[in-house]
Formats: sequence, C-alpha cells, structure tokens
Amino acid sequence: MNFRQAVKQPLILDGAMATELEKRGVDTNSELWSARALLTDPNAVYAVHYSYFAAGADVAITNTYQANVPAFEKIGLTAAASKALIAKAVQVAQQARTDYLVASDNARDLYVAGSVGPYGAYLADGSEYTGAYQLDRKAYQVFHYPRIAQLVASGVDVLAIETQPNFAEIQAVVALLQEEFPQQTAWVSLSIKDAQTLCDGTPLAEVVTYLNQQPQVVALGVNCTSLTNVTAALQTLQPLTDKPLLVYPNSGEEYDPSDKTWHTQKSTPQFSELVPKWQATGAQLIGGCCRTTPGDIEQISQILR
Repeated sequence: MNFRQAVKQPLILDGAMATELEKRGVDTNSELWSARALLTDPNAVYAVHYSYFAAGADVAITNTYQANVPAFEKIGLTAAASKALIAKAVQVAQQARTDYLVASDNARDLYVAGSVGPYGAYLADGSEYTGAYQLDRKAYQVFHYPRIAQLVASGVDVLAIETQPNFAEIQAVVALLQEEFPQQTAWVSLSIKDAQTLCDGTPLAEVVTYLNQQPQVVALGVNCTSLTNVTAALQTLQPLTDKPLLVYPNSGEEYDPSDKTWHTQKSTPQFSELVPKWQATGAQLIGGCCRTTPGDIEQISQILR
C-alpha cells in the first residue's frame, strides 16, 4: 500500500531521535544535532529506528532534520559526501524496517518518511520556533533541493516537511515539489505560536487554505509543540481541511532555546490520556517529537490498535 492510501487509516509515527541517541552514548551537542551520528555512529541511528518499529511505529522519520548539504559543508565535507550521508540516513531506516519485519514475522506495512527540516534548523539558533528569517523563494529552493533530491532518489515513501515555522518557506518547498518532484507525496507539519497561528505570525487558516490546494500534500498538522497545545490546534485545523491530520508533539518538558536545555514541568499529562482526545478531534497520524521515547510510542500503539 502506498503512503497516499495508507494515510486513510490510523498510523503511528515514531518518536525522538536525539534523545535515544544520547541514551546510547552518542554526543549530539553540535550544530548538526542528531545528524552528527550519521558520521560518528550510524549503527546507533539504526538501533533507534528499530526500537521504534518494535514499539509499534508504522513510520520511521529519517535522521535528516538537520542533515542538509550546507550544514555538512560547514564542517568540511564535500557536497558529494554530504549527499552520501543523507542517503545513508535513508538506508539505515530502510534496513531497520526490513530487519524488524523479518525478526518479528510481522505483515503490517511500514514506511520511511524523509525528514526535511526548515531553514531555521540550519541556523541552529532556535529559529524553527520563531520563523524569524527571510529568504526569497529561489534561495529557499536552492537550500532545500539537494536534500530533497537525495531523499527522493533513495526511495523514501513520503517526505516529512516538518517543524515548519515560516509560510513563505512552506510555499517555496511545495512549489519545488511541483516543479522538480511532481510524483512525490509529502506531509507538512507546522511549528505553531499558538492554536491559531504559525510561528511567523501567519494565521493557520491561511496556511491550511494554501495546503488544501496542493495534491502532493497528503496530510498536514503540527509537531514539536507541547503536548498540551495539541487539542486546541486540532480544533482549529479540523474544520479547515479534509486532509488527514497528524500530530507529533514533544514530551511534557519545555525547551529553552536561549541555553538549549529542556526543563521538566510539574504536571505533565501522558500520551495515554491525550491520544483519545486527539483522535476524537480528527488526528489520524500520531507520534512523538523531542524527548519522546519508544515507551511513549508503545502507549500510542496500544490505544490506536
């Protein structure tokens, strides 16, 4: 079943990559963040993907959120070597899928989504939470093209255009798909300021009206936001679109971009409490983002299955 057909039924997305890499002793403290592991320990990336499939995930999101060619070139790699690392990210996810299916004798369809993080992630200054940057359409497309081209060539099932805070950038990337990759499906997941607004201040209604007109976009939603923001965001999105809705929020911890640390909140709801509410408000694809674990994905799996 291809991904366009698959999104017509509930799907479980995976959870955080960096958190699980750190548990395995991988240092992610650099501008490359978790993408550094593609250089230093691709076996750990494989192990994280495998652990999420074992927890019940239907979709692995590749470790390419911050793996763009300019970021790799900044640390001295050639463009060719950078593209090879992006291909490696897809290959380890695909191998984890194959090995899990063999080991588990499981017949369910599993998918690999190619992560396309925003230009703000490349800036490595928290801009994916503000959208406070401006390039022209061509510059956005020049930035995104090499990674997207490599993800598509490597055979991802769908592109995950994720944590997107900037409406002009979203439009540039979708236009790039139309012009250069017209057969490639994608989902678009937004980085939001509040339940009504993209981080750059654009009303979600305006963003969704645009995405509704894009046949290559097979699902839309929000990610990398607090658990407690999701229900209200879904209440905004559900009346605006007939496309499947997706949510993959952070854990109950809050991120402080000023010192790049996470802080535990006193009262944190669990996925088990919230997932039924999200389903009731239209969420079809559900998983986790920063600081979530295979245990969280297992909670989601138990509810959706």
